[in-house]
Amino acid sequence: MKIGIIGGSGLDDPKLLQNYEEKEVETPYGKPSSKITLGKIQGTEVAILARHGSKHQYPPTQINNKANIYTLKSLGCTHIISTTACGSLRKEIERGDFVILDQFIDFTRHRKLTFYDSFPNEPKHTPMASPFSEELRQAIIKASEELNFRTHEKGTVITIEGPRFSTKAESKMFRAWGADVINMSIAPEAILANEAQIPYAAIAMSTDFDCLFDDVEPVSWDEILKVFSQNADKVKKLLITVIPKIANQDEAIIKSKIRTIPHFPKPGVMFRDITTLLKDPEGMEKVTEILCNRYKNKNIDVIAGIESRGFIIGGILAMRLGVGFIPVRKPGKLPAPTIKEEYQLEYGTDAIEIHKDAISPGQNVLVIDDLIATGGTAQATCNLVERLGGRIEEVAFVIELPELNGRKKLSRWPVFSIVKFEGE
Repeated sequence: MKIGIIGGSGLDDPKLLQNYEEKEVETPYGKPSSKITLGKIQGTEVAILARHGSKHQYPPTQINNKANIYTLKSLGCTHIISTTACGSLRKEIERGDFVILDQFIDFTRHRKLTFYDSFPNEPKHTPMASPFSEELRQAIIKASEELNFRTHEKGTVITIEGPRFSTKAESKMFRAWGADVINMSIAPEAILANEAQIPYAAIAMSTDFDCLFDDVEPVSWDEILKVFSQNADKVKKLLITVIPKIANQDEAIIKSKIRTIPHFPKPGVMFRDITTLLKDPEGMEKVTEILCNRYKNKNIDVIAGIESRGFIIGGILAMRLGVGFIPVRKPGKLPAPTIKEEYQLEYGTDAIEIHKDAISPGQNVLVIDDLIATGGTAQATCNLVERLGGRIEEVAFVIELPELNGRKKLSRWPVFSIVKFEGE
């Protein structure tokens, strides 16, 4: 998982990030608004982009939203959280309050709002009934509640062209249309993120009351800066709190799809049955998305799947990544000449085989299976790959049982697992 953050809010401070670096990016749509700050927050990869540029040099109409969203997608971001200042159109939404947006009205006139400038193959009309990810919204709401921040769980934002502020007549009209807050940035981002199929959510901080109320001073840039600066640490704390929660959401969903069967295949064993995950479209999509985003920017030539469920996971992933797939099987199942590797069981030995021509010397191989327990089968597979001259990029599993210490046998190679069942 990698979370894109648009807005920044001081999170590009290297003291907050692990493995901090900056990256220049070029896209088919030009350069994004800023260099991308890459790093980790509490172990979760993040990519931070300054919407208006590092010196706030880009007015709203000149923001290259297509390049910004494309950049985060190309860097492997699986989710995007946007932060923004907004004007309140409701007295109950006070200065400094957070609004976790659920709807927008697009009142821009000059923005580039789609990646589909033509339909060479078929029409592309992206559904936009619910433009903000409900999963992300709920995670942000819960994190904000934990921090005791004043938070409005829903809100409709109207995005105007800018850079000027509204007239009183416009402000009253926007409220009559059903808008709760107003800003100049969110709708184009949300539209493009949805087209790019990236879950997107926005944290809007109220900094002013636009020019709606006669008993409140009309909005000014100085007032926006003052209120936002006073509350910037709140935005930062909210992001730092919610990012680990989002990272854990997918793991919790995937774990909930895996059935546990006690005392199978023998007394005392808690069998983690992945068949319930395999038949669940939501769960399998999340597994595939996690693996695809982890490996799509790595130099993988081929995937080796271990019999039998490794065939399913590995086959789907190989298709998504556009690479070849190699089956690793029990003896006597492969028709062409093979090499064999034996490995130790609790009582006796077993073996696996791979075709002699499956791997060319120097190829980068991802080894994949559904579960790592003691690690014997995966270790034997890695040995087979190296005997053929392949290089192990990583060994990946959906499920890990840490109590069985399978990683120790695989200590020579990088190991990744999506979910762990520990003491459960």
